[in-house]
Amino acid sequence: MALLLAGCTGIPSGTQPVTGFELERYLGQWYEIARLDHSFERGLDCVTADYSLRDDDGVRVINRGYNLEDQAWDEAEGRAYFIGEEDVGRLKVSFFGPFFGGYNILELDDDYQYALVTGPNRDYLWILARDPELDDATYRQLRDTAEDLDFAVDELIEVEQGEACPAR
Repeated sequence: MALLLAGCTGIPSGTQPVTGFELERYLGQWYEIARLDHSFERGLDCVTADYSLRDDDGVRVINRGYNLEDQAWDEAEGRAYFIGEEDVGRLKVSFFGPFFGGYNILELDDDYQYALVTGPNRDYLWILARDPELDDATYRQLRDTAEDLDFAVDELIEVEQGEACPAR
């Protein structure tokens, strides 16, 4: 979710962001359940993303993960803004000055308890949940949805969120 993408705010072809999106309900803490590998989260477990409002009508993003091998936390702060209508789950996020990457919510349950998120292309995919664990049926359903959208679900990394994680 620390989308350190070089200025690409697109959405993968053949995918659609959720509509009827309510930012206020999305704010707060999310746990990363699974992701496709990428350099800016490599080696991290116990990953969370915290979203809150900024004074400039944007969203403050705090991504935090723990490297179990090094026993060290890694944290990044960014900012996000809607691309287009505010009732569509499509934002751009930046952790580096003027460079933004796409943050596209492809699936979100009615109670805002889990989400399927991608970046600007199929190299980025996250399964997020409000709790550190997601039931197997929901995980399989999100994985199947991602597979139907041609994501490389066999390469998903399941993120440790259990007892190995230090107190937050």
